[in-house]
Amino acid sequence: MKKPLFYLFAGVLFLAACSKKNDPEPTPEPTPTPVTPTTPYVADNSFKIVAYMPSYQDPAKIPDSKYKMVTHLFFSFLSPNAAADGSLNALPEAARFATVKAKSKANNVKFGVSIGGAESKPEVFAAIAQSATARANFVKNIVAFAKNNALDGIDIDWEYPRTTSTTDVNPNANYTLLMKELSAELHKNGKFLSASITPGVYVSSNRHAIAAEVYQYVDFFNIMQYDGGVNYDSSEPLNHASMKMTEASLNFWLNTKGMPKEKAILGMPCYGRDGSSPQKAITYTAIIAASKNNANVNLANIAGVDYGYNGIPMVKQKTQIAKDRCNGVMFWEFAQDTMDETSLIKAANDQLGRSY
Repeated sequence: MKKPLFYLFAGVLFLAACSKKNDPEPTPEPTPTPVTPTTPYVADNSFKIVAYMPSYQDPAKIPDSKYKMVTHLFFSFLSPNAAADGSLNALPEAARFATVKAKSKANNVKFGVSIGGAESKPEVFAAIAQSATARANFVKNIVAFAKNNALDGIDIDWEYPRTTSTTDVNPNANYTLLMKELSAELHKNGKFLSASITPGVYVSSNRHAIAAEVYQYVDFFNIMQYDGGVNYDSSEPLNHASMKMTEASLNFWLNTKGMPKEKAILGMPCYGRDGSSPQKAITYTAIIAASKNNANVNLANIAGVDYGYNGIPMVKQKTQIAKDRCNGVMFWEFAQDTMDETSLIKAANDQLGRSY
C-alpha cells in the first residue's frame, strides 16, 4: 500500500508544478499618473497699482526701482488667432517677456499677460465668444498659457463687446459666457482675471455690453479713462483724459451700472494727444524731455504743437479719487512714464503714502 500511495502523491506534486508553470504572469498594477495640485484663487481686495508693458518697449530702459511702484504688471499683447477658432498667436518678443516676467517676480509684482491689442479685431473676439466650441478652446489655450508660464493672472482687452442697442436691455450674453467660463478655469488654477473696459462716457453700442452678472466673475476692471475726443471738456479741450471724463466714467460704472467699488480700477495715460484728426500721440517722457516744468501742468507745446495730458497734480488728484471711490489705479503704459522725480506712477505712490 505504501508504494501506490507514494506514486500517487508524487503525481499530484508533478501536476501542481506543471499547473504553476502554465499560469500567466500577474499583470502589474499601472503606475498612477501624478496629479498636479492646484490652488484655488483667493480674492485679493487690496488697492492695486496696475501698469501695462507693451512688447515693442525695451525693458532694459526700466530700472528695478520702477517695478516696486506697481502691484500688477501685464505684458501686452497675446492675441487670438484671426481664424476665431480659439487658438492663440505666438507671443511676440519672447525674450522681452522673459525679462519683464523675471523682474516682476523678483520685485513681488503680480505678473500676467493681456490678451487683445491692435491685431485683435473685435469681430474675432465676437466670433470666438458666440461659438461654444471656439470659446472652450480659447479658455483651454489661455489657461494652458498661464500655467505653462507661471502667470499670476490674465487680462482680457476686448475693445469692445457690443450690444444690439444703446440701452442696457441687451448686454452681450456671449461676453458674459466667455468671462464666466474663463474665470472658472483660471480661478480653479489659482489665477486671477481682469478686464480692460470702455470709460462708458459716450453713447454707443458698447456702453451697456457688460452685464452686472460679469462682476462676480472678473476680479477687477481696468477702466480706460483716456483717448477722449477733442472738446469733450470745454475747460480743457485738448485733454483727452480730463477730470470731467474720470468723474463721468466713475459715475457711470459705479452708480449707473452698480460695479462694486473693490472691482473698479481708475485708468490714466502716460501720454498726450493733440487736436488734430486723427489725434497724434506723444509720450509723457517726450513731454518732460522738452521741459521738466511740463510735469506740473496738463498742456504743453512741443515743436509747435499743443498736447493735452495728465501732469503730476492731476494724477495725484485722480489717485485720491481712486482711493476714495475705487480700489486702484492703472497706467498705460509702463515705459512711457519717466524714470525720475517727474514720474506719474511715482506721483500716484506718493499720494497714497506708499513706500517703494
